[in-house]
Amino acid sequence: MTGWTLAAGWAGFFPLFSHQATHRAWGLCAVAAYLCAAGAAFLLPRPGAVGLSVGLALTGAVALPLAYLTLTGRAQSEVGVIERAGSLLLHHGTPYLSHPRVVDDYTPYLPGMALFGMPRALLGDHHAAARLLGDARLWCAAVFFLCLHAGRVVLRGAGPRSVAGGRGRGGSSSYATGMAVLTASPVIAMPLCVSGVDMPLIGLCCLGLALAARRRPVAAGLALAAACSLKWTALPAVAVAVMLLARGGGTRAAVRGAVTALAGTAALVLPCALVSPSAMVQQVLAFPTGRGAVPTPASSPMPGRLLASAGAAGWYLAVALLLCGGLAVGAWLVLRPPAGAVAAADRLAAGLCLAFLLAPAGRFGYFGLPLVLLLWTRRADPAHGIAARRPTLPVAFSARVRSQPTSSASLTHD
Repeated sequence: MTGWTLAAGWAGFFPLFSHQATHRAWGLCAVAAYLCAAGAAFLLPRPGAVGLSVGLALTGAVALPLAYLTLTGRAQSEVGVIERAGSLLLHHGTPYLSHPRVVDDYTPYLPGMALFGMPRALLGDHHAAARLLGDARLWCAAVFFLCLHAGRVVLRGAGPRSVAGGRGRGGSSSYATGMAVLTASPVIAMPLCVSGVDMPLIGLCCLGLALAARRRPVAAGLALAAACSLKWTALPAVAVAVMLLARGGGTRAAVRGAVTALAGTAALVLPCALVSPSAMVQQVLAFPTGRGAVPTPASSPMPGRLLASAGAAGWYLAVALLLCGGLAVGAWLVLRPPAGAVAAADRLAAGLCLAFLLAPAGRFGYFGLPLVLLLWTRRADPAHGIAARRPTLPVAFSARVRSQPTSSASLTHD
């Protein structure tokens, strides 16, 4: 009840203060859904309250607003950007306009993101079915959920049956409920409905770490190469996955994973970079960091952004702090390499949070990636349940031994 009430308060902020119509539309629908979910959680008996409250939240915060926004063609500007990029890539071999004039002319994504805009270029928007099936948000959401499901399957493959979150029926039910709550929460529900462009990046990073935790370097490298072809934000995930592979599989596995990730990224990005190198540098590197000809709309009041707004000296100071933060996280990664998916997600989340805080330009919405990394791996990895229980085993064993007579027979029996 408390969680849904807090979510309703967060959603209620947008109809009151947001200037974007999509945010206001989502907020109006979601606040009613969250309040109904809170009421169900408070009034109904617990076994029935969980399913009903989650169902109400999913329906009102995800299904209804997503259907309304897609069928009416309303979305944040980045949805139109990647749909235009898909059309440009299909017809001209590059997703970038050669002479952008306004903010919406810029494509601040790497070429892989344009693939999510191709359904619109192929289907058009002449009728309701084409508007629905061609919407980039649906394809972004599909990749997100498919990657999380695949990552869950990978992590369960080596997990024991006896722990919660393993292969047992209760563990699967707990995971499904947790993922339903996460999807219905504002962390996923809002970007899924109004934008969706970060969803495939999040899913591919989670899948890449899961594959690295199971010592599958080539598959992990391919997943992370796909993520790196979408946004440069995924590059830190490669470093974390390489250290995870080195800890679990040795130097050879780490090298195979790194080579696959870097070679795959180059294969996906270089063709477009060779076609329009100048446009790509200006739109993918200069524009998102606040050094483009047009100011970036990513201007949430975070420390790096506030420093960059003070002038050239402030921008360089923000970049210097960003580099220092990256070195600190890199040192942590080298000195204490992660031993599993949860530890790897923790290190990647810490690095990304520092990057988003200290970057010269950023948005609060970027923090969805580290938050999902932290929550999903703890739900999906059966080994996390073992680690949580392991410290109690010696204590319990010692207590049982002390309670028995100190004879060799009783100790052998225990």
